[in-house]
Amino acid sequence: MSKLAALLLLASSVWAQKKPITLDALRDAGRRGETRVWAPDGKMFAFRQAGDLKVYDAASQTTRTLAAIPRLTDAAAKPASSVPFDWTNRNASIDDLTWSPDSKSLLCPEEGDLFLVNVGNGKVKQLTRTAEPEIDPKLSPDGKEVLFRRGWDLYVIDVANEKEARLTSGGSETLRNGGLDWVYPEEIELSTAFWWSPDSRWVAYLQFDTSHEPLFPHEDLLGVRAVFEPERYPQAGENNATVRFGIVPAAGGATHWLDAAGSSASDLLARAGWMPDSRQVYVVRTNRIQNRLDALAIDIDSGKASILFRESDPYWINLRGDLWFLKDGRHFLRTSERTGYRHLYLYTNDGKDVRQLTQGDWEVDAITGVDEENRRIFYTSTEPSHLERHLYTIGFDGQNKRRLSPTPGTHDISMAPDGAYYLDTFSSLKEAPRTVLYGGDGRERGVYRGADQQSEEYDILPAEIVSFHGPDGTLLYGRLIRPAEFDPTRKYPAVVNVYGGPDVALPVHNAWPGINMDEVLAHRGYVVWEAENRGGSGRGHAFETAIYHKLGINELADQVAGVRYLISLGFVDPARIGIRGASFGGFMTVNALLNAPDVFHAGFAAAPVTNWINYDTIYTERYMGVPSEDPDGYRETALPQHAANLQGKLMLVHNFEDDNVLFQNTLQLTTALEASGKQFEMMLYPQKTHGITGASGRHENELMLQFFDRALR
Repeated sequence: MSKLAALLLLASSVWAQKKPITLDALRDAGRRGETRVWAPDGKMFAFRQAGDLKVYDAASQTTRTLAAIPRLTDAAAKPASSVPFDWTNRNASIDDLTWSPDSKSLLCPEEGDLFLVNVGNGKVKQLTRTAEPEIDPKLSPDGKEVLFRRGWDLYVIDVANEKEARLTSGGSETLRNGGLDWVYPEEIELSTAFWWSPDSRWVAYLQFDTSHEPLFPHEDLLGVRAVFEPERYPQAGENNATVRFGIVPAAGGATHWLDAAGSSASDLLARAGWMPDSRQVYVVRTNRIQNRLDALAIDIDSGKASILFRESDPYWINLRGDLWFLKDGRHFLRTSERTGYRHLYLYTNDGKDVRQLTQGDWEVDAITGVDEENRRIFYTSTEPSHLERHLYTIGFDGQNKRRLSPTPGTHDISMAPDGAYYLDTFSSLKEAPRTVLYGGDGRERGVYRGADQQSEEYDILPAEIVSFHGPDGTLLYGRLIRPAEFDPTRKYPAVVNVYGGPDVALPVHNAWPGINMDEVLAHRGYVVWEAENRGGSGRGHAFETAIYHKLGINELADQVAGVRYLISLGFVDPARIGIRGASFGGFMTVNALLNAPDVFHAGFAAAPVTNWINYDTIYTERYMGVPSEDPDGYRETALPQHAANLQGKLMLVHNFEDDNVLFQNTLQLTTALEASGKQFEMMLYPQKTHGITGASGRHENELMLQFFDRALR
């Protein structure tokens, strides 16, 4: 071989070498996600992308731009600069795109004002121009009016003549007409508090009285003077909001309150909406600790209530989704765990007849669409394996079940309302995500978005799924990433990534790892491990309920079993095991260092709950009960009392104004550690959210790497 050819070959090899995944790669990768809103006719969907409002036509597989979002932003009235900070929950509906019923226009909120965009010609009509924002707007079913909340009251505006009318009065920070408190959307996923009737003549809404909810005294300390920013936040055992359900004419008038639907200190109003006849509403109500559930149909004239269904459970009932009423006006669909696994059920609207449509030792995730013409339901499930997600269809009679996603892996579905089309974003451990358009018959129509090319540019280290047994013999699964340039004869430090909490899908999936912090750590020379533990969702209710009234105990036992399995593989140094997690994962990280100090030697805990008495009512009481009824359970699961057990290295990070896991948790733990003479590290961030994002998030990631390098190298 000539010298020139050898040089060219060497250059080609170097050029083809993939980049390692570093923090810079993590920053540059960004996010490519988009929220797609399908039109009622099922032929197209809208989305925001790169500053534009766009529409994708399924039949032609083409995308076109409707409007430049900066144009709308420039036209909007700017809110007053002195508005106090608003502790609106992240799960509350605020500015979603909404289609008109005829699929000819889009309601687009921007900068607090409302714009109606013609889908045919892109013309924009500005409906409001106010300094105070219009929140959670909804087009009426006949397309003639828009309903929205401004401040703490409801308004409607006529689309044709732009005349505005106020529907409620007397709203305030503590008396919220059509406005949610903080904890309802966070813990039972109630995202809105008002609804149009199907005939467009009435508006149903919830009124939240938060005056008895305690105030948590947040403060912004960044200015010359501290600014008091209190948040209504009920901690375990404290008062929830009192909720009333009212009906008001869309043309204006007095509210008619439905006594049968109200909540009190002893229950929660978890779901609500209209029945198809516009003469009845429904509510789903649970008791405070959420182990009993009633669904009622209520006549709006007489206020008389009738039972649609009832359920009870020795532990708790998980609420998933809402009732799905069919266009025939006689039936609705829902999912339930009444058999121990979540399955599909078809009910008559009077609640007298119910049919179970799916069954087996596997879970239905969600209803994704209904094809009423062909009497079939689309849903996602774990039937082949809880490590995967697949799309199925089944008839209204429970027959002709068919799997539409044959490729092993994880399928994320975005479906048109009638099931004529759907997008399937698929990935597996070995295949990068790609999004494909399908017809309702399951046949591929075309590629909407090809596979992510990051795998061509970056050295994404492979993840593998392994199995092990928990201390009680339960079969569990772990996800393992070996470090770059792995040498099986070496002993590596390991970092365990943990969440571990209930009401969240188990972490191990046959899905593409992508560019993330786990990959950064593996390229830094760490074995990266993530494992299931009892309590997570997706494997049946019995798998979840092992944590009942003892959060953190069985979860930690399973995590310890996972680490012992990892060590048994022979290439992990048992003296250099780290763990990291945020929120419940932060709780588990501190829990691991204090209650399994012989196993875990370094922990990076972000926003940890350290005592469940500090966390919110609806979540905590579901799993731990009311504190006055089980004080021992709360005391035994609190972490500060175990501060003297700390042997390893601990880093705590927290936003000072965290709206979810209050900073109080970290301060109580640090006080106990100091009293015990234990050294630890801590970093504060100034954001008013639960997650640490932006420049602070990048700072946190660098802090984490430096911490583990000091503690485990």
